[in-house]
Amino acid sequence: MVIHCLTERPWNKLRWLVLAPHADDETLGAGALISQTAAGGRLAAVVYLTDGSGSHGPVDGRTGHLIATRRREAANALFRLTGNRALGPIHLGWKDAAPANCESRAFIRTTSMMTALCRRLQVDAIAVTAANEPHCDHAAAAQLAYAIRAQAKRSLLVAEYCVWADGPGDGADRALRTAPMLPGHRRHALRAHRSQLTAAYGPGFRLPPQRQRMPSSDILFLRRLP
Repeated sequence: MVIHCLTERPWNKLRWLVLAPHADDETLGAGALISQTAAGGRLAAVVYLTDGSGSHGPVDGRTGHLIATRRREAANALFRLTGNRALGPIHLGWKDAAPANCESRAFIRTTSMMTALCRRLQVDAIAVTAANEPHCDHAAAAQLAYAIRAQAKRSLLVAEYCVWADGPGDGADRALRTAPMLPGHRRHALRAHRSQLTAAYGPGFRLPPQRQRMPSSDILFLRRLP
């Protein structure tokens, strides 16, 4: 597989949108990309697909507090990665662990909205979780990114990053590598996602310790066009 450096031309001219299935995926899989492109003025937006309500059981049947908490954590993590509050996250609000079918009105509506957003923000490339990721929301995010590319009236690159998968699977023939982050920068951003790391919000998801040992650089995979 050919690996290009994101600091090289023409890759260093691209304007990026990062699509993350859940709050914390942005740091785990694309933290270096976010930091690097924000520093260069080439980060258009970070968009979260789901509301994060599925990571813990609802208290008294209510999930509103958890959703608000995870939104706040996402904003704090993004600020730690970029140093810029103006680059606040965008939330699509899909229900966690219940992605919309590609033929549903919700999926079609979201595709149209995101296509318009990419056009308005002059996005050149979307970074999204790999299509072969085992979590249903991660796979749905990739499906959405490719649907946006198909609907866009301008050239739009889709690059996949891995969170749970060990690699991109079949079909990837090129890759982009970001510059390395400063030591501790990504871990500092990850610590903003307290609900995913501690027992502060009761029984629920905990990010395994081995997944908290993140590399300093990101690798983004490009698939052959169909």
